[in-house]
Amino acid sequence: MNPKADDILKNNVREKLARNELVSSMTVRLVRGIEIAQIAKTAGFDSIYIDMEHSSLSMDTTGQICMAALSIGIAPFVRVPAKSPEWISRVLDAGALGIIAPHITSAHEAQKIVSYAKFQPDGERSAAGGLPHLEYRAIPAAQAYPVLNKATMVIVQFETASAVDKADEILGVDGVDMVLIGTNDLTADMGIPGQYDHPLVEKAFSSTIAACKKAGKHCGVGGLSSRPDLVDKFVKMGARYVSTGTDIAFLLSACTAKAKQVTDIQYT
Repeated sequence: MNPKADDILKNNVREKLARNELVSSMTVRLVRGIEIAQIAKTAGFDSIYIDMEHSSLSMDTTGQICMAALSIGIAPFVRVPAKSPEWISRVLDAGALGIIAPHITSAHEAQKIVSYAKFQPDGERSAAGGLPHLEYRAIPAAQAYPVLNKATMVIVQFETASAVDKADEILGVDGVDMVLIGTNDLTADMGIPGQYDHPLVEKAFSSTIAACKKAGKHCGVGGLSSRPDLVDKFVKMGARYVSTGTDIAFLLSACTAKAKQVTDIQYT
């Protein structure tokens, strides 16, 4: 007996968020090998997101890492370099379980993102057979599309003050699951670059989290890997997804610490 689509495809991040549990994510910008997915899982992360906006990672590499993550049960997301249907459909067809759309500024933009990411009747994503999400099984579209639509997450990014001001209308869009606040770009837009302790930052998180609760959506914290104290504060306020940092930063930090252990040895 062939398995059903919903027996094959699960999104552990969506399931954890539905239980109001905290989700941790690692950003991939450097590593080209599929090993990074297993490393992320061994380290204890719930998810990875491959950052095609700020890296030279290819579509082929992105798809391979996504498929590796799928096979071990951690959700792979991709931050697309452009908010176009071509990029969104390609990364989803390649194995991503969701897309992170940068620089969203309006409900209209959010609606377009949803339409590109979802199959009919929820959107206008082009039909594709033999998807890795379903282990390349030939499952009828009428059975596969609802499962794929449910599992595929649409994450929009707030990186400007104007986006925060429009939180209610953007988060009111059906199909938007979460907003990820990009704190670095947000502070730059506000004219306070890198001033994470500024009252405007806390206000932005507070108002966005309130809008998420009102709409039944989720809020994510990004750009604060150097400030675990603020991550702790915003999680206690209601954020439930934490982008912890990049593979580049983790590797450099570990290498620096090991080198220092040697240079700090006192000898004569």
